Amino acid sequence: MRIILTHEVADFDAIASLLGAYYLDPNSTPVLPRKINRNVRGFLTLYGAELPFVELRDLPLEPIESITLVDTQTLTTIKGVTSQTKVRVIDHHPLREDIPTDWNITLSATGANTTLLIELIRGQEVHLTPVQATLLLLGIYEDTGALTYTRTTPRDLQAAAFLLEQGASLSVLANFLFHPLSDEQMKIFYQLQSNYRTINIHGHRIVIAKAEIGNLEAELSTIAHKLRDVLEPDALFVLVQTKSGIQLIARSTSEDIDVAMVAQKFGGGGHERAAACLVRDRSIDSLEDELVEYLKEIITPAIVVAQILSRDPQLVPPEMGVHEIASLMQKYGHEGYPVVENGQVIGLVTRRAVDRAIAHKLNLTARQIMEAGQVTVTPQESLESVQTVMTVSGWGQIPVVDEAGKIIGIVTRTDVIKALPVGSRLPSRVNLASRLEKILPSSQVILIKLVSQIAVENRLALYIVGGFVRDLLLEKPSMDFDLVVEGDAIALAKALRSRYGGRVTKHDRFRTAKWYIDKSHPRIIQEYQKYIEGGELTPLLDEIPSTLDFVTARTEFYTHPTALPTVEPSSIKLDLHRRDFTINTLAIRLDGTHYGELHDYWGGLSDLRRGLIRVLHSLSFVDDPTRILRAIRFEQRFHFRIEERTLQLIMDARSLLSKVSGDRIRHELDLIFVEEQVLAMLDRLQELGIFEHIHPQLIWDEWIRDRSRRLWIYEPQTFGIDLKPTEAVVRRDLFYLFLLCRIDQDSCLTIIERLKLPSSLRRKLRDANRIWALREQFSEMDRLTAMAQLEGVDPTVAYGLGLMDEENGNLVELIRFYFTKWVKTKCTTDGRLLRQMGISPGPSYRRILSELKLAWIEGRIKSPQEEMELLNEMIKSVA
Repeated sequence: MRIILTHEVADFDAIASLLGAYYLDPNSTPVLPRKINRNVRGFLTLYGAELPFVELRDLPLEPIESITLVDTQTLTTIKGVTSQTKVRVIDHHPLREDIPTDWNITLSATGANTTLLIELIRGQEVHLTPVQATLLLLGIYEDTGALTYTRTTPRDLQAAAFLLEQGASLSVLANFLFHPLSDEQMKIFYQLQSNYRTINIHGHRIVIAKAEIGNLEAELSTIAHKLRDVLEPDALFVLVQTKSGIQLIARSTSEDIDVAMVAQKFGGGGHERAAACLVRDRSIDSLEDELVEYLKEIITPAIVVAQILSRDPQLVPPEMGVHEIASLMQKYGHEGYPVVENGQVIGLVTRRAVDRAIAHKLNLTARQIMEAGQVTVTPQESLESVQTVMTVSGWGQIPVVDEAGKIIGIVTRTDVIKALPVGSRLPSRVNLASRLEKILPSSQVILIKLVSQIAVENRLALYIVGGFVRDLLLEKPSMDFDLVVEGDAIALAKALRSRYGGRVTKHDRFRTAKWYIDKSHPRIIQEYQKYIEGGELTPLLDEIPSTLDFVTARTEFYTHPTALPTVEPSSIKLDLHRRDFTINTLAIRLDGTHYGELHDYWGGLSDLRRGLIRVLHSLSFVDDPTRILRAIRFEQRFHFRIEERTLQLIMDARSLLSKVSGDRIRHELDLIFVEEQVLAMLDRLQELGIFEHIHPQLIWDEWIRDRSRRLWIYEPQTFGIDLKPTEAVVRRDLFYLFLLCRIDQDSCLTIIERLKLPSSLRRKLRDANRIWALREQFSEMDRLTAMAQLEGVDPTVAYGLGLMDEENGNLVELIRFYFTKWVKTKCTTDGRLLRQMGISPGPSYRRILSELKLAWIEGRIKSPQEEMELLNEMIKSVA
């Protein structure tokens, strides 16, 4: 005999799973549990005749060959089970640790277990009656909250759609899914409603309701759902004392509260959002106390305003005119500004109101067009609180005030959306302190802690930002990092100088500072001694960097496309928003108790995990078209993918590269040329049509790529050249040579001027372009003429030309001859001797000396005496 079982106190998902498993094996028997929820029992009473279920008491007394467990991983005691009985589990709950190793397990994280069974039977051409399809749909709808719970997956929707196609009835479903409470359930409900308490744990509203019932006949899950809907907590815990023990029913509406962990703690199980257990070994009050303490351990702190606000917002006085406000909005891009009078918020002025006033040619003030009111929140208020304030007030930008009522920031509708579970949830609770200290040398970790202590004393927030954080998370750390100060970077640098000596240089316009560290200062030595335990101090001090750079958090705006930005002090949030891509907007806070906190306001961590290059706004490439080159560099370096919308923005903005100054483009190309994935980056630039917008004659094709690839095949020594091609300058020069030496001389010179290439590189490229143009003529030149063309050629140029001409062979042979023999052969004769012999200075000097050198190489002369004899013959012939 083969049977199918599920858990006690069965809901629609459990019973529907029995039916689904039956269709997988029609020769098996789906057995109803002893206890079934009232609404499920009502459905079976009406429609059970069409269903294949068997009551447990009617099961024949036969040995059980196999058991299929659905919607559970717990096997209850049942007669007929032997050591030979095979067990298969089909469940959507997390795997239990105590599962026997010989069980066949099928687990998948769907909203409803029924979904798994639907997926398994769809391929078997099963025909469902409307009643059977409706029961299966009830299983999905009940366990996913009618497809509204956050654990609902696309697979649940696809399964539901299939069942509707099979004739499932939504009207029948509604009758049983939203079942009214029975009289007994209502009594329990009222007892719970009059005996609950609300506590706040880590910013979450938790409700614990208690009741005492002698003989419990009613099922509690429906009561818990109803109570949750009435009280609207973040999590609800129902404790009902019965003769058999305490029934604990848990419900959660927050991703931060996993009630399955709570149920498992007390011997039960369930989902993150719905779980239950039976507790027998303690009183209801002691269980409540233990429950509260455990919740403090496992609940993730709620997001509060302080985590998402933008500090030091732009404020508008009530008498400011609409045209001036419009200029502010155009400059900074914000949609709304608090109107402040005598330090107090009196209203909010919005872009819509400003635009309407200007359209109607009304010369009004902020006071006249603002939405009046004193709507504010505090830094410690929850995300839900902000949502409520926005909904009630209608304001999309809410000022944040401190205890004294002073405005310290602003939180916008976009901030809230990004922080919600359906948006890019803020992972700012991630702490990277241990990873930071594992990667950085001890000397730098100690230094950071010294700096952070001074920041705390001066009430300044301190961050490591950008590429360092990105690479740390990618486990490709760099030692180069920027320190951003939310406040005044110069003040922090001066405070460090006052405490630990050294000197400070500053740039007042950009509010940046550089601290030159005095490693011999007594206080520096004293602080470092605290961190070593009998170790050597000198090596630690030697590792301290000579300087630290501090940057004030700032925002920026562009007066026109491709212009350099104008910057102003701002919050860390807006500072990160001005960066190029989301993966570069991550910051680690370093001061005080915040040490190691990851701040991710713009979805950088999510994109990093998904391998996406994404800009922060649609005008990013318009503001700075060089970001196009950067996007491609990051995409290929990390083997990421440029996000689809970002790629479209690149295509739309690439023509703007023609307006960008050459030195800015050159800087980006220089960085690309020294990358490990340089060939892939240049391929991508050509694929997207970027080169032609830098200069129409600039191309990267398969011919150049093939020659460039030889850089990794042929060493410079192949051509007799002593050179290190891995050096950054050499790599850079070689790739400019590959790109430019093939084109005509006029275009080459134009591109050189366009990119503002340095003079040393210009000379190399002019020589390369000239020699390449002569390559077909070298076969017709005598050796002396050819050497005259190569005279003084830079080794990098020669190496690059050798790589490019490897197939032809003419140029390669001449380059090898030049470096292995020509430049290494020295004559005893020089210009001074020729002058003493009465030969006037001029072109004849080079010709004579070259012929002597060639004679040495060819073996026609073998001693200084023979050289002198040949020289005399040459002079006579000239005379």
